[in-house]
This record gives sequence, structure tokens and C-alpha cells, in this order.
Amino acid sequence: MGKLSEQEERVARYYDEAIFAAEAERLEKHFPVEFAITARQLGRWVPAGATVAEVGVGVGHYSEVLARRGCRLYLLDVSERLLDAARARLREAGLAGQVIGVDRASATNLESLGAETCDAVVLLGPLYHLCAPEERRRAVSEAARVLRPGGRMLAAGINRLAYLRDLFRELPEEAVARRDFHAKFLRDGNLDPEHAPPIGFAHLTTAAEFRGLFAAEFDELALVAVESFAGPWQARLAGLSTEAAAAWLELIEQTASTPEALGLTDHFLYIGGKR
Repeated sequence: MGKLSEQEERVARYYDEAIFAAEAERLEKHFPVEFAITARQLGRWVPAGATVAEVGVGVGHYSEVLARRGCRLYLLDVSERLLDAARARLREAGLAGQVIGVDRASATNLESLGAETCDAVVLLGPLYHLCAPEERRRAVSEAARVLRPGGRMLAAGINRLAYLRDLFRELPEEAVARRDFHAKFLRDGNLDPEHAPPIGFAHLTTAAEFRGLFAAEFDELALVAVESFAGPWQARLAGLSTEAAAAWLELIEQTASTPEALGLTDHFLYIGGKR
């Protein structure tokens, strides 16, 4: 286990103590489009049976998706409680044998993994908890280091405007009190627990910034608007018939690479190949 920075320890405590329960139910209860589209993309870009470093495991939703496809998993997260939850999920699903390593570690320091040991690296969270540009660049370099040539990187970022959209919907009068904060936020994309308690310390990005983060070491294969037009209303997917839900997911995927969808979406998903 590598030493975590003070900021990374704060993020870990925030997940362990403040939002663990919310994180445990987040995807299935409130964000089924995010889960369904991300799972589809994992199935499309990560080969069955691949060796995968999943950096930022949540409570193991995507660990299970990958393990069911025969992938061999390194599980890494700054939160011990999330790592325990992911391991428990796989154990209960009879998939514990797919785990080949577990480490409490930062995306910026994957020292437990050797160079060119993985077929894919999945970063579905860490990049929006690294608030300094050099930390985000370090995480990308570490992913490139552990990937074999041609290996796949799948990385998630949060659309910077999603915060403002949700604030306008839920607390519109806050625009005056937060004027100075918003000016800074539009420049650097950084949030904190005071202004955004559901996510805490976080960095929200733009499509151009996110693409640029990977350009030095990866060839872009796709940039996906995960929720496309469905972001604010995605919980409705869970109440639909199987046929209707599938039809809407197809429409979301059909639009997911358009500039319009990238402007509307909550999450960007970058897929790149290591040079």
C-alpha cells in the first residue's frame, strides 16, 4: 500500500463516513442509465478474460460486470470500506476467484502493479477526485505504465455544467451568495463538501480538457456522453418495461458521441488505446 496524500485521506474518510450508504445504492436506485451504458461500454471495449486494474471500485457494481466476463481483477481504491464492499459483492456472487489483488492505493501511485501487466485500466471515479492538474496527469501516466502496448483505458469525468444545472434546479437563490465561488469554479472546475456535499472534494471537467488529459499517451477510440439527453431524469428507466428501457438505451447510445449529447450529459467516458 502506497502512502496517500492528505487530500486523498480526506476523500477516503468522506466516502467511509459521510456518503457510503448513498454510494452503495446510487447506481441501482438513482442512476440506472449511468450504470447500464457504462456496463455496455465495458463489454464493448474490455476483452473477456482480460487482466484489468479497476482503480476506484465503488461498491463493486462494475467489478461484478467485469468478473462475470471472466476478467481477472486488481481492485484498488483509497477507501478501505469500498474495497471491502466490492470484495463482499464478488464473494456473494461466487466470483471471488476473479480477484488477483487488492490494494488501498491512489490512482496516482499504482506501485503494487508492475509495468505492462494489464490489458485494461478502468478509472470510473478517481479522476474527478483529483483536484490538481498534475495529480490527474500522474494518474493517466500510471495507467499507461501498467498497460501493455495497445491496452485499453476507460476513464470517467463529470461534466462541469452538471453542477450548475443541478444547483439551478434545487437551490436557485444560491446564485448570488455563490457568485465568487462560481467564478472560480468556471476557471478550475473544483468543488468541495461545503458547496457540493453529495460529491465533496471533486474536479469537474470540460470535454476539451478531458480529451487533452490523455492525448500524450493514448489514442482516442471514443468519447461517450454516458447519459446523453437522459441525465436529470434517468431514474425513470427503472420503472420502464424491459422493451421500453432497451429502446431508450439504444437511443442514448446512438446519440452519445454527438456534440449535443456531450453538452447535455452528466458523465464523459473516454476510451483510449495505449500507444
